[in-house]
Amino acid sequence: MKQKLFDKFAELFGTPDGAHFYFSPGRVNLIGEHTDYNGGHVFPCALTMGTYGAARKRDDRMIHFYSMNLDRFGVVEASLDDLTNKNEYNWANYPLGVVWAFAEKGYNLDTGFDMVIWGNIPNGSGLSSSASLEVLTGVILTDLYGITDLSMTDLALIGQYSENNFNGCNCGIMDQFAVAMGKKDNAIFLDTNTMKYEYAPIHLEDAKIVITNSKVKHSLVDSAYNDRRQECTDALAALKTKLDINALGDLTPDEFEANKDLITDPVQLKRAKHAVYENQRTIDAVAALRDGDINKFGQLMNQSHISLRDDYEVSCEEIDILVDLAWKIPGVIGSRITGGGFGGCTVSIVKNDAVDTFINDIGKTYKEKVGHEAEFYTVDIGDGASRID
Repeated sequence: MKQKLFDKFAELFGTPDGAHFYFSPGRVNLIGEHTDYNGGHVFPCALTMGTYGAARKRDDRMIHFYSMNLDRFGVVEASLDDLTNKNEYNWANYPLGVVWAFAEKGYNLDTGFDMVIWGNIPNGSGLSSSASLEVLTGVILTDLYGITDLSMTDLALIGQYSENNFNGCNCGIMDQFAVAMGKKDNAIFLDTNTMKYEYAPIHLEDAKIVITNSKVKHSLVDSAYNDRRQECTDALAALKTKLDINALGDLTPDEFEANKDLITDPVQLKRAKHAVYENQRTIDAVAALRDGDINKFGQLMNQSHISLRDDYEVSCEEIDILVDLAWKIPGVIGSRITGGGFGGCTVSIVKNDAVDTFINDIGKTYKEKVGHEAEFYTVDIGDGASRID
């Protein structure tokens, strides 16, 4: 991949001399969905698929972005003197937003740069192509400009800040954190309220993680994602009329049940219920994993999907078909929607001897039911973003 990127870099910008090579992973969340902006726990892992980049400083104030996946946009040109979101920049608003966020945090770049990327995360799949690109840009900027006082956690927060404030998606911290802090063969048990985290080894003795892409693209900026966040904020405000809490993640299910009458709006009640119970499911799932009880982990994944479908209402018909089909296959330990929702992917834990059946049976029936094919990825858990020369 490096050679391909450097060849394209040379074609566009004359020579690859002085350019460096970087990688930033995608992520999948095993359990703990829509809890990250509700002060709860999440349990994502970085993938070995992701976004590759080649970049080099310029000696003027221009910035050039080029995506080998989206070559129809050509070289997108911006300037350090005009860091604003423009429709014509399209995908390049994500890396440009990180440059803007660096400036907002007091890190003004003295010159521009050239950047060529290629990724193997399907766009709109819910595997965090945007967070991967944001953290990649953060790693590139700290490396090219010798910025040494920003940690990988800082880069995750800068990526989230840029997505919230430059690109208008009110996402939580999970995606950028998983991309920045990923560790091979480990998922990250993160308390988004305190930012405390620990790595939990994922040793699937006899099983694989299989991601199924519904090929229904989601776009969180245009979707009801921001509405869900507002509904949770309103539910929290209702609970705070009596309770001294900072986030829905502060409540146990029992405490929620004892006080849920404070939420008079039935939609807000369902959203809050999901946030509270999903947080507990995530805590229980990590405990089950530590005990070696992968079947319980799978049951909690299934319950998570039901809650996301019925209480949080972020699933869709195609995703529900994929999950229902998965649940019927012997050897599927658990299956659920993953990511922001409204399309995208499911994540399943499947016993090794059932993987072929899983892919063949679901692939065939899904195409019959919805008219287009799904894509399947048997994935490995990898490290976080870095320069990889």
